[in-house]
Formats: sequence, structure tokens, C-alpha cells
Amino acid sequence: MSKDPQIDAAARALIAQYGEDAETIAMLRAAEFAAAGDLKALGEWDRIIEAIRLFLAAGEPGASADTPAPTGPRH
Repeated sequence: MSKDPQIDAAARALIAQYGEDAETIAMLRAAEFAAAGDLKALGEWDRIIEAIRLFLAAGEPGASADTPAPTGPRH
């Protein structure tokens, strides 16, 4: 749903792992990067949160549990 397949994969992985709580988990992770002052990673997590919202609103079940959730910024 986003223009970045890695963002979509991360959102789907979080949904697969956490279900309806995926957005909350992603928000907590984003808050960690915000507290650390890592604005690039925060921006990526904001995009993941938006993708989660879109997938859940569309009723999409998520995706493969084989896709790991991101652990930090992509460099």
C-alpha cells in the first residue's frame, strides 16, 4: 500500500506477529527513536505506522510471519 515494499513488509510482519496491537508496538518503537533523537528512523517508523493503519483499515490480514520486523534504521 505504500510506495516502499520494505515499509509494507515491516507493517505486515508486525501485524502478523501482534495483530491489532501492531500499531501500538510500532508507536513504542518510534518513541524509542524519537527519544534517541534519530529522526531518520523515526520517520521510517511513522511510515510503518501509517501502513499498519491502512492495512488494518482495509481488513487485510497482514502477511507472512517469515518477514522480520525492523530493528532500527536502514542504512
